[in-house]
Amino acid sequence: MFHQFNGRYDFTFIGNTLNVQPNFGNDPCLLLPSSDAILNLDPNDTIISAYLYWAGSGTGDFNVKLNGIEIDSQRNFLAIQNLNGNPFFSAFAEVTTLIQTTGNGVYSFSDLDVTPFFNPDTYCNNGTNFAGWAIVIVYENASLPINQVNVYDGLEALSSPNPGVVIDELTINLSNLYVLDNTDAKVGFIAWEGDANISNQESLLINGNILSDAINPPDNAFNGTNNITGTSDLYNMDLDIYDIQPYINAGNTSAEIKMTTAQDFVLISTIVTKLNNKLPDAIVAINAVEQQCDSRILVLNYTVSNLNSSGPLPSGTPIAIYADGTFIAFDETILPIPIGGSANFQLSLVVPDSIPMNFTLTISVDDNGNGTGIVDELNESNNKDTIPVSLWRSPTFNVLEPLKACNEGFTKATFDFSSYEDLVKTNPNDVVHFYETVEDASAAVNPILNTTNYEAITTPKEIFIRISNGNCFATTSFILKSRNCPPTVYNFVSANNDSYNDSFFIGGLRDIFLDFQLEVYNRWGQKIWTGYNTTENWNGYIKDGIGNKNAPDGTYFYLLFLNDTDYPQPLKGFLYLNH
Repeated sequence: MFHQFNGRYDFTFIGNTLNVQPNFGNDPCLLLPSSDAILNLDPNDTIISAYLYWAGSGTGDFNVKLNGIEIDSQRNFLAIQNLNGNPFFSAFAEVTTLIQTTGNGVYSFSDLDVTPFFNPDTYCNNGTNFAGWAIVIVYENASLPINQVNVYDGLEALSSPNPGVVIDELTINLSNLYVLDNTDAKVGFIAWEGDANISNQESLLINGNILSDAINPPDNAFNGTNNITGTSDLYNMDLDIYDIQPYINAGNTSAEIKMTTAQDFVLISTIVTKLNNKLPDAIVAINAVEQQCDSRILVLNYTVSNLNSSGPLPSGTPIAIYADGTFIAFDETILPIPIGGSANFQLSLVVPDSIPMNFTLTISVDDNGNGTGIVDELNESNNKDTIPVSLWRSPTFNVLEPLKACNEGFTKATFDFSSYEDLVKTNPNDVVHFYETVEDASAAVNPILNTTNYEAITTPKEIFIRISNGNCFATTSFILKSRNCPPTVYNFVSANNDSYNDSFFIGGLRDIFLDFQLEVYNRWGQKIWTGYNTTENWNGYIKDGIGNKNAPDGTYFYLLFLNDTDYPQPLKGFLYLNH
């Protein structure tokens, strides 16, 4: 078998002889330089494949022309006549594109020359001088039933070793048939060198039944006829197609072709069968791939359909899953899928560690895991679906240092952590949000909107971060801490009750350095005032030392004991008092 077609297909032949007349008689042992044949398909017929065969006497001519286009043989065949050892040849070339482009019309075959073999000592004296050509055309039509068209070829010779006495037989077993309905079953033959004037037990049989029709007698099957056109002038070749519906049965997986002759020399090169067939057509589609973060477990949701089919897809049809071409999981249909039906599947599978994070996932129906299937289908080329997969991985992040700001009183502080959005990310495409609780970060609710001027009422305070890459998220956190910044001394006192600088004010002191002690000295080193967090600011009143009265205008000195581990030494400086 050379090729098999499954679908709404049928076939036909066209071709012609190059012999000018039947052999013997007044045969001048000459060949025509060319001959023509007409293709006339229905307008709704679509040409799928076309195979050119040519044959003749001798060892062969393998470069010819079809409609003026040079054709080189792609496959050659040779047969020997047992009676005298003469060689005969046939050749093959696929001409699908040429026939599809040209379509219906006249086809002219030329440049086949085997005349060097035509001499009295070889072919001419025994009437085996011939040459001819034929094209097998497989076509599709939406109105046809689902058929299986098989093309078998080669070259086999049939001749009696003792003409008129001994019958020669040739049996060819046609395999790879799948007969589910014998309606309109037919078989076609391309044969060479048959003669109309030799009818000596020359029969063609299928499964033991003789094939014949109005122009092909039962005892002269190879007689130079073309029963497609109904002509009998196809000298030394035959293009015949027979109805075999009565001779083949549903369930047959093979057929026996048998030929007999008691005299004539016959060559058979091509046999084509068309049988009504009921086959499924499995199609698979990936619906969704479910996965979890940081896991190599996938849940694959897919659909297997049997839409453009003529038979159910059986249970137990294997389904293979591949990652970058490596088989990783197996599934199968549980119940038959009827014609036009579909079934949904869900499969949990583990992607091996050897598979990269980014790969192509392929699902293949009717596949044992090695690329081979067990179900004969109408179309074997539509069984796969692919999807790119990137395994989900939680984003990584950088650990952030605590952020510090000045204590504004009782550990309250204001922070700007807007830069932490970029600092925490290792992937610039990740999305970052900040939250006050880990619960909010996990649920992605109530994000902190003001990151440039965030007020923490008390510190230390933990801020939580959610980093998301679109599929997965990670959480981390950092600490907001307040520190006691150095106080700011405003060293001018205008104690005149005008509400401006009426007392000695030190910013960032009260409610921050809770245990401070402030001492004020005059220019002679005498302490005149001592204050604490519980006393009011100094307003120029002499409280300690030389009596209780208003201090005179002038320069004074202070010592500020913060009683803080970050400031072990007192702060000291001067201030100016003016009433």
